[in-house]
Amino acid sequence: MPQASLCAATSSYGLPDGLTGSQAVFPAAEFEQRIAMIQRALSLTGAEALMLTGPENIFWATGRQTAGYFAFQTLLVPLSGEPVLLVRQLEMTGARASTWLTDIRAWQDGEDPAQALGALIAELGYRHLAVERNSWFVSQALSERIAAALVPIRISDGSGLVEGLRAVKSPAELDAIRCAAAYAQDGMVAAIEACHDGANENGVTAAMMAAAISSGSEAMAMEPLVSSGPRSGIPHATWRRRRMNAGDGVFLELAASHDRYHAALMRSVWIGPPPAEVQTMMDTALRALDAALTAMRPGEPCAAAHNAAQRVIDAAGYTAAFRKRIGYSMGAAFAPDWGEGAILSLFSDVSRPLEPGMVFHLPATLRSYGAYTVGASETVIVTETGVEPLSDLPRTMTIR
Repeated sequence: MPQASLCAATSSYGLPDGLTGSQAVFPAAEFEQRIAMIQRALSLTGAEALMLTGPENIFWATGRQTAGYFAFQTLLVPLSGEPVLLVRQLEMTGARASTWLTDIRAWQDGEDPAQALGALIAELGYRHLAVERNSWFVSQALSERIAAALVPIRISDGSGLVEGLRAVKSPAELDAIRCAAAYAQDGMVAAIEACHDGANENGVTAAMMAAAISSGSEAMAMEPLVSSGPRSGIPHATWRRRRMNAGDGVFLELAASHDRYHAALMRSVWIGPPPAEVQTMMDTALRALDAALTAMRPGEPCAAAHNAAQRVIDAAGYTAAFRKRIGYSMGAAFAPDWGEGAILSLFSDVSRPLEPGMVFHLPATLRSYGAYTVGASETVIVTETGVEPLSDLPRTMTIR
């Protein structure tokens, strides 16, 4: 677990009397290295600049963060020189405070951001632009208007260029994830303690979130998953005021965040003695998780961890209770997802080799759908020799 001093306060890297970078999550040098990495990758595409619209990619490249990412924003990264950020006018102050950028432009409310982008691209003189096409926050209608505004510029697909770079975390990113893991564990401990006969899901969730936030967590990219009784057998169910009773299973999962970097944790609780089948499933899930973690070593394909877990589950006869990937990448996240599963998964046929500095969440869950879910998870950092789990909370089912 990280030392408290590491996570005690948000650093302020800006000049004493200046706004630029005053709320930046890392020093300017960290982002300069990332822009250089993007530019090296971009040089292989033939494009003159890369246009990013996903909030995670823009954040990774510059530190830009806001709750207002629902409004169109884009980062233009040229082959050489400084990037240009285009945001809604209301976001200018935050953009200056959270980044070290010197060229930030704005579009006004009432103005079509596609037209503002077209004018900016014309001013910059780009003739060949690589465009990120998989952002969740550019609607089909806006995408069509952007395409029209960029005629006759040559457009190529720049999707995945930054995601490939994000998979291996820097030391500064790993420190942030360790902090997030500490907050998540504090939240999980409080949630487990709040579970008992007569408790309700809202109270458990309130205890979980209060503890994680009091510990240091900032905004979470997805709400916690708290469900009990038959509802716990519904994937991704959230709290709905249900009262817990003897004989109920309780599913608990959350991800806490530090400087937008997330770490997740999942545990199981049973109110009273669990049935024999429930305990058998729980034991199988834990053996599957152990097998996956043991299989994770640098140079091994991402599929190895999943295949190791799947073999344990299949041998125990619980194939139908699983049917999902064993894990997914973790890092910087904005709602609606706390993970980086779109970047990299621990799943069959994923051949990318594991590298030191990669981070994954491994939720080993087995379900009797509509009845209960059991299992446990860990967020881990891939090291030179294996993995570093970021929680020391027991994985066994808690009996309350």
